[in-house]
Amino acid sequence: MKIINNQLLNETTEKAKLSPRLRMNYNFHEQLDEPVHRLINAMEPGSYLRPHRHLNPGKEEAFLILRGKVAFFIFNDQGDITEQCILDASAGVYGAEIKAGIWHGLIVLETGTILYEIKSGPYVPVSPDNFAPWSPAPEDKEGVQKYLDSLLRQL
Repeated sequence: MKIINNQLLNETTEKAKLSPRLRMNYNFHEQLDEPVHRLINAMEPGSYLRPHRHLNPGKEEAFLILRGKVAFFIFNDQGDITEQCILDASAGVYGAEIKAGIWHGLIVLETGTILYEIKSGPYVPVSPDNFAPWSPAPEDKEGVQKYLDSLLRQL
């Protein structure tokens, strides 16, 4: 049995804090070619998850908040926000599920934030055409900060 407890959450959070990307996965699936991937994703404020979709191949995703808080966004093809919510267990908003091919992204709002994620396997790296062309690339630090600030103003 694989247990999700405070020790696992705390250890993964500490690794996320030390990571240059300010996030760290802990996979429950043992092989990347498994048909279902289950993982916790520990993330810190300042971590940038570039808006993307899973169209090629198409994959649905589900996110459950274990602790902390994230702003979750759905975008149209032009980059306009069409839906948004704050995932926050203390406020009774526990998760979100998205269909394949939908542009999505999130912003971490609290330190120690952890999501439990479920999506179809096998693992396939996100191809360039699945990254939102209207969003800055991660290496554009100034562009990323401006973009995140603009999203936060829309909450």
